[in-house]
Amino acid sequence: MEKILAKNPTAYHNYSIESTLEAGIVLTGTEIKSIRNGKANLKDTYVNIKNGEVFIYGMHISPYEFGNIYNKDPLRTRKLLLNRREINRLFGMIKQKGVSIVPIKMYFKGNKVKIELGIGKGKKLYDKREDIAKKDAERKINRALKNNGY
Repeated sequence: MEKILAKNPTAYHNYSIESTLEAGIVLTGTEIKSIRNGKANLKDTYVNIKNGEVFIYGMHISPYEFGNIYNKDPLRTRKLLLNRREINRLFGMIKQKGVSIVPIKMYFKGNKVKIELGIGKGKKLYDKREDIAKKDAERKINRALKNNGY
């Protein structure tokens, strides 16, 4: 059973996600305690590959209130744990034009914190408008059916 800790609200809005991948993350003890309290934020995060290792940038984990000197910088760069074959596959994909790696959600799997990464292309403005129009149409249809007793 997975307990979702944080979601990236703009991932599916700004990117058309083609595939997903699960990765572990290197965290300190006070960061884990803060995450358990629900103090993590994935908004404005991105993933990059540097020197054959995968890092997540811009992830905000608020300092643990009882952590004093053991607290780390809330926006520090954190390493993601993937095996070599997965890293090489990701590296090959992001070399293509317009392909990005985006964190989608953070969750507990057992007692480990995992991050779901989405691999996809950035949407253009007209694609975003098209998606919003489809959602509005579905919402109107569902409302009409609900009001008519279906």
